[in-house]
Amino acid sequence: MIQSEAVLGLPGYQITGIEERGGQVRIAVVYTGSVRCWECDGDRLRLKGRRRRTVRHETWGMRPVVLELETKRWKCLSCGRYFWQRFPGILPSKRASEPFRRMIALRHYDGISRSRLSRRENIGSATVERWFQDFLRLRAAERSSAPCPQVLGIDEHFFSRRQGYVTTLCDLKHHSVYDLVLGRSPAALEHYFHSLEGKQLVKVVCMDLASGYRALVRRHFPQALIVADRFHVIRLINHHFLGCWRDLDAIGSRNRGLLSLMRRHRHRLSPEQSENLASYLASHPALALIYRFKQRLCYLLLKKHRTRKQCASLVPRLLRAIYQLRQSGLSQLVQLGNTLHAWSQEIAAMWRFTRNNGITEGFHTKMEVLQRQAYGFRNFQNYRLRIRVMCS
Repeated sequence: MIQSEAVLGLPGYQITGIEERGGQVRIAVVYTGSVRCWECDGDRLRLKGRRRRTVRHETWGMRPVVLELETKRWKCLSCGRYFWQRFPGILPSKRASEPFRRMIALRHYDGISRSRLSRRENIGSATVERWFQDFLRLRAAERSSAPCPQVLGIDEHFFSRRQGYVTTLCDLKHHSVYDLVLGRSPAALEHYFHSLEGKQLVKVVCMDLASGYRALVRRHFPQALIVADRFHVIRLINHHFLGCWRDLDAIGSRNRGLLSLMRRHRHRLSPEQSENLASYLASHPALALIYRFKQRLCYLLLKKHRTRKQCASLVPRLLRAIYQLRQSGLSQLVQLGNTLHAWSQEIAAMWRFTRNNGITEGFHTKMEVLQRQAYGFRNFQNYRLRIRVMCS
């Protein structure tokens, strides 16, 4: 009995014979466990019929395995119901055991295509997809009771032309995708956040500079601290700085070499590159002042792991920089100053809480790969199910 369970991976079966026929390993088994009525759990049964049943099982090496067992039809004397005997590891009306279905799903999960699996195991391509969907639903159900993450990352990514964008909710503490929601506007997300359970567990929310997301978080997570994503803040500063450069020197801003140097932080320039940039800025004194101001602002925002006392000393520098931007008289810099002023609290939180949406952006890259492998998704629920399992 113990050897049979070790060979089959199923409890309660006894092997009565093994033979190879037609390239298949056929194993005759007998179920030795108790039989009870699945409706009333009664054990007063009367035999009413028999039939042979063949079930695909896990392969041995490269040889397919088929289980041959006898199933019986019973009548329950307690409730009067007729039923065919059920077996552990084999679902009713299925022609494959659960270990075999799981094996196919895991191989497809690991990257083997449906067509190759169907040819190798002599099953239909649609069957592979159906079993894989069952596997994903089972795995997703195991994670359905997961609580709201303490550190939540929110960002959007493109799904399809017809359905638009999808909002990604990421658990930044455990590096996993918590959920996907179709849409990115407050109206599209309102119902989901309203019905979300465990919102009081969220302590920190990291996002880009999207006012719609911030309004939702303030309304549904009033106790959570909002932290701006450092990458998006630095990118916004560079965007407005380059726009101001185009206004001051339209010809020089089209030089690709200078454009690369202007975008970089000062410590990433080689001595030769620093000399070339200084030579250009020497002929544009106003642009040189703006460039140095941009560098100081970026290095101020790049500071990390600061204590509460250290953050208090950095706040006046940030507010002074924002004031100078708003008083500069240049449209691009004034617009930048207004944006930084509106997000000043969230930006200042970056010094103390170093969580960022880099984890979420990494998952977006993986989602793009999955979309390319599937040649796109039409059904959002199928896409959501696959991402929740494969990015968790």
